[in-house]
Amino acid sequence: MNLLPTEPPACTREAGSLCYQVFQVTKNEWLSASAGWLLTKPLRILMIVAVAFLLRYLVRRLINRVTRMPGGGSSKLPALLRPLRERAPEVLGSAVMERRRQRAATIGSVLKSMATFLIYGLAFILVLGELGIDLAPIIASAGIVGVALGFGAQNLVKDFLSGMFMMIEDQYGVGDVVDVGEASGTVEAVGLRITTLRDINGTVWYVRNGEVLRVGNSSQGFAVAVVDVPLSYSADVEKATELMAAKAKTLLESESLAPNVLEPPEMLGVETVTPEGIKLRLTVKVRPGKQWSVQRALRAHLLAALDEAGFEPPLGRFMSSGPAPQ
Repeated sequence: MNLLPTEPPACTREAGSLCYQVFQVTKNEWLSASAGWLLTKPLRILMIVAVAFLLRYLVRRLINRVTRMPGGGSSKLPALLRPLRERAPEVLGSAVMERRRQRAATIGSVLKSMATFLIYGLAFILVLGELGIDLAPIIASAGIVGVALGFGAQNLVKDFLSGMFMMIEDQYGVGDVVDVGEASGTVEAVGLRITTLRDINGTVWYVRNGEVLRVGNSSQGFAVAVVDVPLSYSADVEKATELMAAKAKTLLESESLAPNVLEPPEMLGVETVTPEGIKLRLTVKVRPGKQWSVQRALRAHLLAALDEAGFEPPLGRFMSSGPAPQ
């Protein structure tokens, strides 16, 4: 069987083409016909990958720049948080800086992950297109896998979405005292999936963001210190009210409590009447998070002042402070 010579590929006769130039140098028909696939496509793929890496690097660098906390102890917000609403009270001091740092870092982390996924995903599709692979079955399969993962990880997606909205809206942050239903305490860390609380007993609670249906925040704007003082029925209510108002005003002007007080105390008068006696209520508008310390100080000093003035507590005859009978 005789092998007849074959005609060179038509591209070898197109002057100026890559195929023509390779054929003139190598005189190899297969190499000249495949020159476009062997040289052009790898270069295009390499360029796509290089551009993807460079674009990802620039985007991550930009995100780092807008989420970086200003140095030198500055209280300015990171550039990323300036358009967003912030409810962090300035009185939390160093906790505000940690709150802002965690909030910016978490949102920045989400933006980095999204940017990486989009850039690399687009680059992957472009590379497959250069290789001549049909993308329709791959996209369809990816859609089915995405739906399956979505159904299998509903709670995880719910946690992440809730955490993202919580971060953007600044519902609470590090240093806030919150009540999230099953747990309450001081926020120690905030993430997209988990919020970490430490209660008054020192117990650490890990709360999934997707399970938080309502949040009571005691550390936003201002707080109210409420002090109820019990008295017996025989007490002179008007005199006790005047004494408590004067004592509270003097106490709240002291150096230890004055920085935490926002408004003068308000004496509300009789709050409740019980079979044991009556209760007088006094309220003070204070800085957030300081209501408990102000309440304790007021309660101790007001009870001592009433005792010195001769006012008896409810059931005073059964709770005599004198020596026990022999």
